[in-house]
Amino acid sequence: MDPKTPTVSDLVRRAVEICDPDDLDPDLGRFEEQFEDDDAPITAVQNLEERLAWASEGVDYEIENPAVSMANALVLYLASRRGHGASERDPQEVLRLAARAEWHGDPPASVVEWLADRGVRV
Repeated sequence: MDPKTPTVSDLVRRAVEICDPDDLDPDLGRFEEQFEDDDAPITAVQNLEERLAWASEGVDYEIENPAVSMANALVLYLASRRGHGASERDPQEVLRLAARAEWHGDPPASVVEWLADRGVRV
């Protein structure tokens, strides 16, 4: 594994840190726990979207927590860029870009509201 290639756990951890910097959301904590030992390089993972969906269902079955939806979007966004440059970016900018990428500029209302609470406009 290239030491610069992030693992699944690296990207999930980063996504949760961006979504919940104060570590207050128990759903995000449980989401992160499901991937804490996943040391597969992100470039070697097939069906990442499916793996994230299963993990999300386990912590947010009704898909009511926009933070979990955004964590998923962030992992996919960071994975598409192989994690490079993400740590230097402004978290608000990364949230905006991930939401645009995930929902093609039209995220669900609950996500728009969640982002707005964090000063992010899509």
